[in-house]
Amino acid sequence: MNVHFIAIGGSAMHNLALALHNKGYRVTGSDDEIFEPARGRLQAAGLLPKEEGWHPERITPDLDAVVLGMHARIDNPELLRAQELGLTIYSYPEYLYEQSKDKMRIVIGGSHGKTTTTAMILHVLAHCGIEADYMVGAQLKGFDVMVRLSHTAKVMVIEGDEYLTSPIDRRPKFHLYTPDVAIITGIEWDHINVFPTFDIYREQFAKFIDLIEPNGTLVYCDEDPEVQRVAVENQRTDIQKLPYRCPEHVVENGITYLRTPDGGDKGTPLQVFGHHNLLNLTAARLACRQVGVTDAQFDEAIASFEGASKRLELVKKSDTCAVYKDFAHAPSKLRATIHAMREQYPDRKLVACMELHTFSSLTQEFLQQYRDTMDEADVRYVYFSQHALQLKKLPPLDPEQVKAAFGGHVEVFTDSKKMVECVIALMREWLASKQSGNQTIKQSSNQGVNLLMMSSGNFDGIDFAALAEEIIK
Repeated sequence: MNVHFIAIGGSAMHNLALALHNKGYRVTGSDDEIFEPARGRLQAAGLLPKEEGWHPERITPDLDAVVLGMHARIDNPELLRAQELGLTIYSYPEYLYEQSKDKMRIVIGGSHGKTTTTAMILHVLAHCGIEADYMVGAQLKGFDVMVRLSHTAKVMVIEGDEYLTSPIDRRPKFHLYTPDVAIITGIEWDHINVFPTFDIYREQFAKFIDLIEPNGTLVYCDEDPEVQRVAVENQRTDIQKLPYRCPEHVVENGITYLRTPDGGDKGTPLQVFGHHNLLNLTAARLACRQVGVTDAQFDEAIASFEGASKRLELVKKSDTCAVYKDFAHAPSKLRATIHAMREQYPDRKLVACMELHTFSSLTQEFLQQYRDTMDEADVRYVYFSQHALQLKKLPPLDPEQVKAAFGGHVEVFTDSKKMVECVIALMREWLASKQSGNQTIKQSSNQGVNLLMMSSGNFDGIDFAALAEEIIK
């Protein structure tokens, strides 16, 4: 098979290119900009284009397929050439379906928790020796690539994004996978530039349920009223519906124990924590049951799951301080992640920093969704870049607007360096006060101070490891 990628440098696209290369396909591609880590990974596989830019002469009649990435525009010269030649053109999700249409497809949808739930399922299946192909939106420990495609796996696990499919296909990606097992983790308005109202956004998940294969299974979070609504309102009688809620657990000395029959007095100790992660875990359990994994096998496997990259990921810790980073950016994600830190470390001060980075979060109408989302943190910093607004062609934001939207209980920064300086100074003061025995601060901070950095970006290039080292040293 000869496959050409238009916009091969994208995060998802280059991983699919690598997966097909590993499967034995002949892969070529083009892009007008390719950054790390895609550049290095493509180069190591011999797939890096010799020169950047679009080259319609690379589109030849002998191509079996052309895969079109979201980065390309509808007037892309390579796309126009492929259309002129009448070649078969796939979007990224269309090609994933093409590769998995004869397999059992487990598709994880939802406004949050998709990556972690996908990672949990893959971890358990690998632990149980069940071969699976997959597509996941983050680099996972123990997995070399974010996409795997094989001739032999009978199961494919897919993280189902609700964003648009391609420049020439405006359907949400997860509408193309027709799952055998569908998971919906939560529904909270996002992608305001594509779904201008919450009703339109919610409707995409109702359609997702309609696209489940006959005799398939819907696994859904019964704690989320919007998920419950679309699941209950759906009239299909040819699918199995499995609602789930948070499982029994206990938190002791900074460790979460899952109540299980074989877990001893406390239960099975977990390396992840937080109410939202326990919900993700339960969704993963129900999906794994459909593949034949027993609860005992699941409990044994999940005990060694360390989490997905940037999802409540521990950067560094000491006896009195822990620094975490998280991908949280949507309102419910902020609230859930901060609550998880508070639940896991109830006696510690918490400094929470978040970056407004996505199109939705930087939109004045959407900002109101963030009200009171950070209230469980002791100190709340919000950062946004005026440059990011310019790139997204959005009107300027006033820091006072942002502060008011959050409920007035945050400090807003437009310079990430100044925010970092404030974080370092504050945490050093608290940690020093604890060590010196200052009773006023010692009682309020008790067991120490934690820092939580939340963004789908990187706060304009903050080195999280260096920041953690600076605080903890």
